[in-house]
Amino acid sequence: MSTSQVRIQLSTRSPDIELPEDTGPILVSTELRRYQLSTLVNRLLETEQPVPFEFLINGQFLRTSIDEFLTANGISAETTLNVEYVRALVPPSHVASFEHDDWVSSIDLLSSTSAAGKWAGKNFAGAGNERLVSASYDGLLRLWNQSKEVLATSGDGGHSGPVKSVKFLDHSRLVSSSVDRSVRIWNYNDSEITPKVELLGHTASVDRLAVHTPSQRILTASQDHTVGIFSSDIKSNPSAPAHLLPNPSNKRRKTSVTVPQRGALSLLAGHTAPVSDVTFKPDDATVAYSTSWDHTLKTWDLATHSCVDTRATSHPLVSVAALPQLNLVAAGTTARHISLIDPRASATSIVAMTLRGHNNAVVSLAPSPDNGYVFASGGHDGSVRVWDVRNAKAGNGGIAEGGMTGESIFVLERDGQGEKKPVGGEGIKVFGVQWDEAWGIVSCGEDKKVQVNQPR
Repeated sequence: MSTSQVRIQLSTRSPDIELPEDTGPILVSTELRRYQLSTLVNRLLETEQPVPFEFLINGQFLRTSIDEFLTANGISAETTLNVEYVRALVPPSHVASFEHDDWVSSIDLLSSTSAAGKWAGKNFAGAGNERLVSASYDGLLRLWNQSKEVLATSGDGGHSGPVKSVKFLDHSRLVSSSVDRSVRIWNYNDSEITPKVELLGHTASVDRLAVHTPSQRILTASQDHTVGIFSSDIKSNPSAPAHLLPNPSNKRRKTSVTVPQRGALSLLAGHTAPVSDVTFKPDDATVAYSTSWDHTLKTWDLATHSCVDTRATSHPLVSVAALPQLNLVAAGTTARHISLIDPRASATSIVAMTLRGHNNAVVSLAPSPDNGYVFASGGHDGSVRVWDVRNAKAGNGGIAEGGMTGESIFVLERDGQGEKKPVGGEGIKVFGVQWDEAWGIVSCGEDKKVQVNQPR
């Protein structure tokens, strides 16, 4: 491109870093790159300490010089470019590791900004009372504070096999699921975790949970190919099916604590392989999404207990997270990538974007608590990656147009893995990841640790 200068109009959506209203278009060299534009904006803002910025042009991050971007996207330098600047995502620092006796399969977080903390309302005590619950292959649940102290551990009346998933229901209740095919609701405080009820319905391992306490609904994803619906109000669940009740002669099941047993409200059939994950639609708890090894994402109407849409993909899907601001659902695959799927019936293409970077299956997804474009993923390659869907690597147009690919903003490796690169994608497997304003990005895995990374 022969033009050596271009006129840009800078803007942002963050009021605290807005330029003065009278800042008009600025003539800059087309050779400028991101870091040079960041220096320019800091100078215009008169910041005391430099703030790292990213720049968006037509919804895409600037990753080259302006000249190369204009050429690649067929944009004329004769017009004024609207350039949006946003704070760059900076990798959070590793601040703590919570040691366990066995693999850690799942974690959940309680704070004033987490879903469970908000559901608890005034019952949540606030700052200083943030809690983390972990589920382990040793069959136990553990409650932690931010000082790495174990406050309580589940005991008698618990699961008889590895625990695969755990969630806070509110400030005093937990729910967990296990390889032992059961779902359990617990009462907890800072000194004990006690079983309240055993929920039976599945005939195989229950690998994932989703909860929505306001509607008293618990969703389960099981290897028996079904999505289960249970109520967090114990009495609302029917009697447990007789054929699923444990054999009294099973010595492994005998404990000093006896808990009531109830059944499922419904088991949603439709998948033809194990259901890998399930989640509520964030803005409508009567709708849920499930992923499966049968390559499909299904949309469920929970009011009628029916499947209303099926999206078939090319690979087994093993994790799911809804991105409501974008009307997309993120699904992690065994093929090492993340597919952004449009679940709407009007969608012209199934996969709107493909995110690549993991070297093994992507088994956990966690949306950012404050940015609808951003989420984290955990994989069996031993890494947690953070993505911004506006970080388009190739292709033209917006994310609504199929065929676009993206790359991660940064990568968090497991503490202790060091610089040793996994062979064939087999790193220290990450099994779960969560993201919360108070806790930061928290992950767990087969290194028997919960790893906490917090913003610098």
